[in-house]
Amino acid sequence: MATTNLDTTIKEVLSKRLSELEEYFSADVVFYYGQIHPSYVKGFRDFIEKLVEDEKKTNTLVVFLNTPGGSAETVEKMVDIIRHHYKNLYFVVPDYAMSAGTIFCMSGDKIYMDYSSSLGPIDPQVHNGKEYVPALGYLDKVQELLNKAKDGSITKAEFLILQSLDLAMLSRYEQAKNLTITLLKKWLVEYKFKDWKIHETDSIKKGQAVTKKEKEQRAEEIAEMLGSNKTWHSHGRLIGVKTLTTVLRLKIENYSKDKSLRHLIRTYNDVIVDYIAQKNIPAFVHSRNFF
Repeated sequence: MATTNLDTTIKEVLSKRLSELEEYFSADVVFYYGQIHPSYVKGFRDFIEKLVEDEKKTNTLVVFLNTPGGSAETVEKMVDIIRHHYKNLYFVVPDYAMSAGTIFCMSGDKIYMDYSSSLGPIDPQVHNGKEYVPALGYLDKVQELLNKAKDGSITKAEFLILQSLDLAMLSRYEQAKNLTITLLKKWLVEYKFKDWKIHETDSIKKGQAVTKKEKEQRAEEIAEMLGSNKTWHSHGRLIGVKTLTTVLRLKIENYSKDKSLRHLIRTYNDVIVDYIAQKNIPAFVHSRNFF
């Protein structure tokens, strides 16, 4: 893409605002926009390696994340890449991080959101040969048909549907579900819950030390809730800060009332998002040494 005066101006503006954010967080800051796709892994690795070669490199990476989701396996590899180079990982979600994006966020030590930000249900996406499809919806429907077959209420049409299902594909859906839960349990316990030492909200256990088993149980609860179609009813459901903190009881760094931080985040994020929309770019990354 040829560089224009607009590109040059945008680059200068973003460079200044990114520098302000890095100073605020005392961290390296990057921006990621687009689907989380296996074909992006090599480029993402090179992008991170270029950043860590910089003499300004710190021990903390802040990822601005805007994504509709994608592959859980790709998220796992991206987390491996980041954690190889950084001790601390924070996510900023100015707009939305859905599905695999939500899984990605759960690998962080902190998640920054405001009242307009959203995460989503973690229904894993599986490629069916043509496109990525949400796995849990298929599994729930199959279970519904199996229950009907068991109690004798299944119709002939439903029985034919059940007979025609691809068992290998269903197995892939089940594996994707199990991988998602496994990743969330591992990352929440290892990173998000690492500083959770004392019970603070449980009236019975308040003041008592938190055990590893309790952290694992809490992580599994969050994974099950985020993966529940019966709770969210839609793969595209937008889950805001209030629901995340009150229903899921997940700790979020809510900057809704922090005017200075909100200004820093929005004046950086919104410029990039507008630029991406104008250029119709499917995927975009940005750092202090990459545009």
